[in-house]
Amino acid sequence: MSEILEQSWNKPFKIESSIDSLRNTTDPIIIYALTDEAEAIANACKEKGIQITAFCDNEIRKTKKLYWGLEVIFTPNLPKKFPKAKFIIAHQSLDDCAEQLTDFGYSDCYSPLNVLKDYKVENYSYLTSESYMQNKINNMIKINELYFDKSKTYVRSVDVVITTKCSMNCESCANLMQYYVNAKNTDEAVLEAVKNLSENVDHVSEYRVIGGEPLMNKKWAEIANGIIEQDPNRTVYVYTNATICPKEDQLKSFNGKNIHFFITDYDELSKNISKTVDALERNSVPYKIRPAGNWVDCSRIRKHNRSTERLKQVFKECCAKELFTLISGKFFTCPFIANAAELKAIPDNKADYVDLLSDEPNMRQKLTRLINKETFFPACDFCDGRPHAPESAKEYAGRGLIKAAKQIPTNTRLPFEQNK
Repeated sequence: MSEILEQSWNKPFKIESSIDSLRNTTDPIIIYALTDEAEAIANACKEKGIQITAFCDNEIRKTKKLYWGLEVIFTPNLPKKFPKAKFIIAHQSLDDCAEQLTDFGYSDCYSPLNVLKDYKVENYSYLTSESYMQNKINNMIKINELYFDKSKTYVRSVDVVITTKCSMNCESCANLMQYYVNAKNTDEAVLEAVKNLSENVDHVSEYRVIGGEPLMNKKWAEIANGIIEQDPNRTVYVYTNATICPKEDQLKSFNGKNIHFFITDYDELSKNISKTVDALERNSVPYKIRPAGNWVDCSRIRKHNRSTERLKQVFKECCAKELFTLISGKFFTCPFIANAAELKAIPDNKADYVDLLSDEPNMRQKLTRLINKETFFPACDFCDGRPHAPESAKEYAGRGLIKAAKQIPTNTRLPFEQNK
């Protein structure tokens, strides 16, 4: 019998690590979230004699076709389809997932930890590369182990913003690039900030080098290498729109390092995607391509004057509240607050961030408090909201799902009111 762990302190739900009971249940078993790891979790469950009934996901575009030969259900529709079910969470934000399921009336949530511990990635083929999947599984195991240890502070990912310059000009960029009149590189002391962050938390699963378009910063490869050189066990992802093809010498410098590319495919806008893929394959750099699809409209900056209860609801429904972002030495919980602060479009409120370049003696304590925040941040009142499912959100002021990457004229920037 595997060790039974559950994480439920001060929360209206619990997540169990033991999956033994799932072998004999007559209830439907659903894998929550169509992440890359979901494929491996399904394989591992089959090996353990656990029969998966379906998958679910909060992105409706992912529900249009079968996955692993099974139906994918739009998560808000779960209660209609399966009034009773048990769930294995394939997403690294376990609490968010369990909280949503609890709101739908479900109570049986499980970590995939014990089915993945002895899983052999090499025994299967995948929609992504074997090395990419192995890295994802390693991170999933580590995050789930840390989840059950309440003494630890961990971050599943941190977006390291190295430039606000972008090779596209999207009207509704959720990271607010369309507002930067004087876009610039934001890499000053970035490696020092990364070092200070890593020394004051117990684990960071992924460092994501982003922009804007990170390849517009000529030092992007140097920065990616610098993050790895601080600790060779780290994982780095370079997020690109494939408008700029990386140079051969830059990619060669990644040889033997745990550096991956994540390419968002914007169709004709990603004009160098074929050249980029060819270059990555020539240099054995692992990569993943994802279609841009639709975006949740959440890019307007405006004060809503919400009540405390409404702010709590915005935060609860937010799908970006753990997209931790590092920009200009400051660590934020999400990209909206990070960039709104960088733009000086919101008041400078120290409750919204931790300054990693300060001489703050209680930095670890402050980071722990920010990372584990369960209510809302002052800056949340300037956001329209970014819910998983905008059509069913209770507190959302945006336009819902919109087509990704609608362009505005080159050199045009959207106006906003700068906070004085």
